[in-house]
Amino acid sequence: MAYANEHMGLGSNIEAIMGRTTVVQQEDLYLYEHPELGLSNYDVHSDGSGVCYSSRLRPIPNMRPNYRHETGSLWGFAADLDLIGWLEAKGFEFDVITDEDLHREGLGLLAGYKVVLTGTHPEYYTSAMLDALEKFLTTSGRLMYLGGNGFYWVTSYHPEKPHLIEVRRAEGGSRAWQARPGEYYHSTTGERGGIWRNRARPPQKLVGIGFAAQGFDHSTYFCRMPDSFDPNVSFIFAGVGKDELIGDFGLVGGGAAGHEVDCYDLSLGTPANAKLLATSERFSDNYQRVVEEVYFMYPGTGGTQDPGVRADIVYFPIAGGGAVFSTGSIAWCGSLSNNGYDNNVARITANVLERFIDDEPLPLE
Repeated sequence: MAYANEHMGLGSNIEAIMGRTTVVQQEDLYLYEHPELGLSNYDVHSDGSGVCYSSRLRPIPNMRPNYRHETGSLWGFAADLDLIGWLEAKGFEFDVITDEDLHREGLGLLAGYKVVLTGTHPEYYTSAMLDALEKFLTTSGRLMYLGGNGFYWVTSYHPEKPHLIEVRRAEGGSRAWQARPGEYYHSTTGERGGIWRNRARPPQKLVGIGFAAQGFDHSTYFCRMPDSFDPNVSFIFAGVGKDELIGDFGLVGGGAAGHEVDCYDLSLGTPANAKLLATSERFSDNYQRVVEEVYFMYPGTGGTQDPGVRADIVYFPIAGGGAVFSTGSIAWCGSLSNNGYDNNVARITANVLERFIDDEPLPLE
């Protein structure tokens, strides 16, 4: 989605949260010299207005297996291949469903599956895609959200041109540009743009966690929380020690918690029965709270001081047999392959997937 964001690292604001001054690299110059590559929804037009339409039919330079983010880490499509590699290495059978497939076919596409796994960064969701996942969960489906900053921007497909998407970055949200007054509504569907949180559909209601902070200097690890020792979730941590640091290694910033992270928040709809299994620690001040959580400008919103700058892992069952497991970090899948896929991130992920595949009912407590 967003088709795509190869220009994202060119702005000084992005460079700042990477912990460095603005650096123009050779690939940046190439993009400037080749406007025929088209624009993504992270770009602006020459008059400063945001690009709200983009197409998958244009060349997308960062949609390739060897793409590296400006930090040197895997990102987007390349990062999702870490999950594919793990599934293949562990012998799990799977199908790949695209956003466009899910939008077009909805619940009917998911109905034949017991478990759905997301990629690392399912940020751009349409109302049809959200509806499909919600119905899937309430009809005994089980979802593993293995990323961060998910289910965030209101997105629409052109009804007659499925290769074309529209995103309007209205007030609120960590955004590359700001829509002007009178330009908050999508021309393709008539719906209001912005973030789903401002449309009463925050991701916490769907997967128990939502976008909390971002930073790109390094990733860190998770520590187990008291809920992780509840007997009803013992299957998740089988083979993992009570004091083990979870994911203090990985291909994305060096850890399993990082880049863009989500946290548990009851006030935004995290289900009351959700178990807070683990949380991150030791983010730097390059990690800052998302702007929708900062109502006034004040010091202390960085990772060394603000307790809201964190990634959380949660789990909750749903009446009827459904369940959700969420890892709250874009970097999670980048840790799966460490030590030949023999590590606690891979073990936890396999424990959950194997249990979710099983038809045995999950306790509702």
